[in-house]
Amino acid sequence: MKLNITDKYFQKLPSKEQDFIKHATDRYHLSIQDRKQLIDMAIDLDMWDEENLSDIWAYHLEEKYEGKKLKQILIAHAKAYYNNLKDAPSRYDDKSAHKAKPPRIKFTTQEKENLGFGLCPVASPKTRCCNLLTLDAVESCGFDCSYCSIQSFYNEDKITFDSSLKQKLDAIELDEHEFYHIGTGQASDSLMWGNKNGVLDDLVAFAEKYPNVMLEFKTKSDNISYFLDRDLPPNLLFTWSINPQTIINNEEHLTASLDRRLAAAKRLEERGCLVGFHFHPMIYFQGWEAAYGAIFERLVSEFDPARVALVSLGTLTFIKPVMKQIRQRDFKSKILQIPLVEASGKLSYPLETKRKLFSFAYQSLKAWHGKVFFYMCMEDHSLWKDVFGYEYPTNESLELDMKLHYLQKIKAS
Repeated sequence: MKLNITDKYFQKLPSKEQDFIKHATDRYHLSIQDRKQLIDMAIDLDMWDEENLSDIWAYHLEEKYEGKKLKQILIAHAKAYYNNLKDAPSRYDDKSAHKAKPPRIKFTTQEKENLGFGLCPVASPKTRCCNLLTLDAVESCGFDCSYCSIQSFYNEDKITFDSSLKQKLDAIELDEHEFYHIGTGQASDSLMWGNKNGVLDDLVAFAEKYPNVMLEFKTKSDNISYFLDRDLPPNLLFTWSINPQTIINNEEHLTASLDRRLAAAKRLEERGCLVGFHFHPMIYFQGWEAAYGAIFERLVSEFDPARVALVSLGTLTFIKPVMKQIRQRDFKSKILQIPLVEASGKLSYPLETKRKLFSFAYQSLKAWHGKVFFYMCMEDHSLWKDVFGYEYPTNESLELDMKLHYLQKIKAS
């Protein structure tokens, strides 16, 4: 049977693996589905920087089996090797970490039809959600995190600023009797662009206009210079997505180091600002307990919980278009080397792995219990009781409790 060598995944394989697939197709009379399985596994193994499919192929079984039975057993052997890698914690080697090249970014300014102001786009009734409102001040990101969902929505080499952002913010009408939590870090990193095109001027002015808004800047950068030499309203919240340096080296390319992120958070905390930390995604890898544990110890020893508004927990969650985009890229990453199971319409770690990760994080930060608001982002309802010892019956009850906590933090500022 002729192999379709125009398949984009097949063409992406190293020549050695292409030759192996061609050889296997002829030798074992592979079906279209058989070939697809082998190509998919070969793509992943190459991306994970593990032994190639051609290297682990069990040729010795040809001495015992033949025909259709041989083909079935050979493919089953390859799948067992592949699945064993997915089920075990990923093995990272900082010495061989993929070195991403800064993209040639094109900045554009245009008058957007909509502000992108509304409910968090990943909100789902199938998971416990805080009902965050999001505001897309900038579209697309200049960082290169392997797991990022933004890559499936925007051209990452093109960063778009809204020329009418100020006018759109001025036109927003909010109920003065309500309290709002609004995040600006969904469509781009909140701080990496600084005040380019006056974006921070406009957002800070919006926060000053509406003291009943908690405006959150979420980042993996240390670009805080704009906020160090001016008076700031108390309803600004600066949060950092945090991971061990091994994960930053291997999966969060072009972002600030762990030390730089924490140093930036500390500088703003010392200025009297509210800060927070998102452990999202937590990643299950060899040495994860020691690596995350060291971060938790640093947070407890270096930061005042009175100035820390939140700690969120979450992990890798994929939709199929993002997984497809990851596999099409030419880079080394272990981000898909996990046992993906169905999770509220998406794919993620099994609940058992999540309980292990999140329980360790929460117990490691025991000194902050009752002082900092802990929550899980986009995770199954059932995890709350197991991890925190309590749960919320509805998204609205979680939202209310979170906002009451934030209000208390602001008033204490």
